[in-house]
Amino acid sequence: MRPTVLDPLFAEVTALPGVGTKVATLIARVAGRQDAEATRVIDVLFLSPHSVIDRTRRAGITVAAPGTIATLAVRVDRHQPPPPERRSMPYRVFVHDETGEMALTFFRAKPGWLDKVLPVGAEMLVSGKIEWFNGRAQMVHPDHMVPLEAADTLPVIEPVYPLTAGLSGKVLEKAVTAALERTPDLGEWLDGPMKRRERFASFRDALEALHRPEGAADLEATTPARRRLAYDELLAGQLSLALVRRRTRRLPGEPVHPSGTAQAAIRKALPFALTAGQEEAVAAVLADMGKSQRMLRLLQGDVGSGKTVVAAFAMAAVAESHGQSVLMAPTELLARQHHGTLSAMLAPAGIEVALLTGRMKARERQTVLARIASGDAQVVIGTHAVFQDDVAYANLVLAVIDEQHRFGVHQRLQLTGKGTAPHMLVMTATPIPRTLVLAAFGDMDVSKLTEKPAGRKPIATVTVGAERYEEIVERLRNALADGRKAYWICPLVEETDASDLMSAEQRFESLDPLFGDRLGLVHGRMTSAEKDEAMASFKAGDTRLLIATTVIEVGVDVPDATILVIEHAERFGLAQLHQLRGRVGRGSEASSCILLYSAPLGEVAKARLSIMRESEDGFRIAEEDLRLRGEGELLGTRQSGMANFRFAALEHHGDLLETARNDARFVLESDPELTGERGEALRTLLYLFRRDEAIRYLRAG
Repeated sequence: MRPTVLDPLFAEVTALPGVGTKVATLIARVAGRQDAEATRVIDVLFLSPHSVIDRTRRAGITVAAPGTIATLAVRVDRHQPPPPERRSMPYRVFVHDETGEMALTFFRAKPGWLDKVLPVGAEMLVSGKIEWFNGRAQMVHPDHMVPLEAADTLPVIEPVYPLTAGLSGKVLEKAVTAALERTPDLGEWLDGPMKRRERFASFRDALEALHRPEGAADLEATTPARRRLAYDELLAGQLSLALVRRRTRRLPGEPVHPSGTAQAAIRKALPFALTAGQEEAVAAVLADMGKSQRMLRLLQGDVGSGKTVVAAFAMAAVAESHGQSVLMAPTELLARQHHGTLSAMLAPAGIEVALLTGRMKARERQTVLARIASGDAQVVIGTHAVFQDDVAYANLVLAVIDEQHRFGVHQRLQLTGKGTAPHMLVMTATPIPRTLVLAAFGDMDVSKLTEKPAGRKPIATVTVGAERYEEIVERLRNALADGRKAYWICPLVEETDASDLMSAEQRFESLDPLFGDRLGLVHGRMTSAEKDEAMASFKAGDTRLLIATTVIEVGVDVPDATILVIEHAERFGLAQLHQLRGRVGRGSEASSCILLYSAPLGEVAKARLSIMRESEDGFRIAEEDLRLRGEGELLGTRQSGMANFRFAALEHHGDLLETARNDARFVLESDPELTGERGEALRTLLYLFRRDEAIRYLRAG
């Protein structure tokens, strides 16, 4: 049960003054909640102001910058009500200062009220947004209007919050003030020495400082108040991950003790030697699976570093111990590719691999399900279909998840909830900065593959302005005539009126007269069958230039494709550019990546393209991406299972994340059920940041 001390903060947001159902819906939108009913008072408190209005600086009417909030000392000259027959026209009050004249403009205003508030001849202080209309300065519906002698009643520094159409800053600020008044003093969950070292105030005082800044500097991520709130959020996240980890570890895994014959057969058949990193990862995985505790390991490998080989050795070990393995891929295209690769890799050891996807015909699906249930299918590969209710495994010992960032903590728990407790190996080709690994995967051990397999050559990356398009097309014609294969990536599927970007369909049409049947097209709106067919034609060499969207970003493997053109490269994120570049350089031939951009370039786009030219190291690129964009967008849209932080910004608070992780582990070692004084306060923290499910794991043991 949530502690009763938190009841005022978890009341519906409509309990706040001025917040009815309509305003609640708007607050839900800015707070990122699904609906108004799920929005609570705490959501208002957790909305951070993004800037301040500073009324200490007073400009003159004609020197105030258009579009900015200005605070002006003025004299009221005259009123100009709309003509009786044209009520829809605005009511204007003309004022002046020593620099010039301005109109205060009101729509549907009551003349009696304006006469009273703005009497002719009065010296007034007005504050609001300055605009220019018909060559004259105007202020529409000023935010504040007070007599000059009452200037001290005007808020000098006013926080500015994220808003949405229909939600005014005044209404939101009134709600924030009321929410602050409802905030109780809570027991301290921070470690005493750490709190003193960081000069942290209490949680309540930190919230007060966040919403009552004394200047723009108080909104910086590095202020003690913001760091305190960021630490609370990170600690809640790390504590819940540690509880999840303890819960999943408590379910005993089945120890895997292979004889080694299957692995030896696979090694012998491989046309290459494993890199040192692969050997290390295989050893770590086999050591983990040899224990009765479940393995929970994240395998991070840069593009083309050979993660699938590590998975193959793990699966072979499980098959030798009479168990089954399952590999789940995010798309059917990738699942089919894994099926082809792993079938070939595991064949020398006589290991049977089955494919299960949502697109199978009923009879074919029933046959595969029977093989899985009998244990004949030792390795099962597919999309999320592999974990549906009608799939019964004879003895599931290992689950391999490909592209972890599309499969978060909740899904990991869901898988465990099937009544099985398989060892778990999670693979990602998206290099993730260390701080983000801790934030999202703090419940897992981590292996990293940083080397490329032997024989791979560096990819020559160049940036080319869009005006040299014809030259690039000519080079492609020559390359294709020499028997080479190329990708051409576009940011959109089809042309839209709203965008000036080149779509894949448009580019296909423009290149069709030049390349004819050597040209292929693949994008996300095609059916799975159409995508498979397009990829198969490209792989077989029937088509040699493939126009594609980012559908080919992850995992698509055509070793003899050696040229990649990315059109409008300036519009892609750094991690995505790196992922796309990984589609070439997968064989022994030298490869090139051409980043076609349209000028003018912004600073961030310039930095991205220059990092791409300088480096092929995905981990360095990921750190740079974090620096340029912050963690919010790092793994694409926020569908990622990644934490969506209110206060923490990992590019600023990475040091706090390390501390939070260590603190969470220490707490659970010293007070595993959180029953001590600090433990009780930490339960409150988990509820505050809506980590309630972690509390259930305390009870569930």
